[in-house]
Amino acid sequence: MGVLIFLLVVVVLLVLVFLAMAVRIVKQYERGVLFRFGRLAGERAPGLRIIIPFVDVLHRVSLRIVTMPIQSQGIITRDNVSVDVSAVAYFRVADAVKSVVAIDNVNAAINQIAQTTLRKVVGRHTLDETLSATDRINLDIRGILDVTTAEWGVEVTLVELKDIQLPDSMKRAMARQAEAEREKRAKIINAQGESLAAAALGDASDTMMAHPLALQLRNLQSLVEIAVDKNSTVVFPAPLMSTIGELGSFLAREAAAASARRDTGAAAVPGPVPNGVGEPV
Repeated sequence: MGVLIFLLVVVVLLVLVFLAMAVRIVKQYERGVLFRFGRLAGERAPGLRIIIPFVDVLHRVSLRIVTMPIQSQGIITRDNVSVDVSAVAYFRVADAVKSVVAIDNVNAAINQIAQTTLRKVVGRHTLDETLSATDRINLDIRGILDVTTAEWGVEVTLVELKDIQLPDSMKRAMARQAEAEREKRAKIINAQGESLAAAALGDASDTMMAHPLALQLRNLQSLVEIAVDKNSTVVFPAPLMSTIGELGSFLAREAAAASARRDTGAAAVPGPVPNGVGEPV
């Protein structure tokens, strides 16, 4: 009786061990790749799967998107500038069978190929292109990776440059360049303002010459603006050109009057008298 119980217990334990080795659960985001006696037996969908222990081997492959940081790479750009560029790649397994059969470690392989592709693509661009055309560089890297990883059953969904480190000397040079560019724009804007102001003043002067009353109204407006400050000194502006013209006319009249007086005085004085003639007796 005791032997039978022992045998029953052993059988139950063997059945439990067999079930534990035979039962596999494939999650919703996974696919199972089954090998029987080392040969590919196909792909298994999510759910409860029964395999033959010691005969079948089931590899579970995740189909979720994997985020892989690409460590910083020392790269020399096309214009011979040394930069350190890091990036991040997003990929997922599209074919579970290929990802198991075609390559040993798909994650390590993608990491290595992403580093070499990053150096290759960035090295074909200048520093300015690397800083400004990051979208195009990202697409180029992704395109190269897609062609390579398609044979491994992997799809690269996105590649983004994460950080670009520049030498300190290059940072100072770029700062000086940006400062010079801002000064150039400031001088151009200032010159354009002077040109517009000169044109506006020319138009205003033409209007005032055509309408003298406009200048007087402007003078009155200036008086109003001065009176707002409540100054003790009152300034009466006058047209400069008309003042100079009036002053010239005044000087000309004074010169003419002085010349006329000299001529009149000379005519009233008698000429020299001969000796003995005209003298009073």
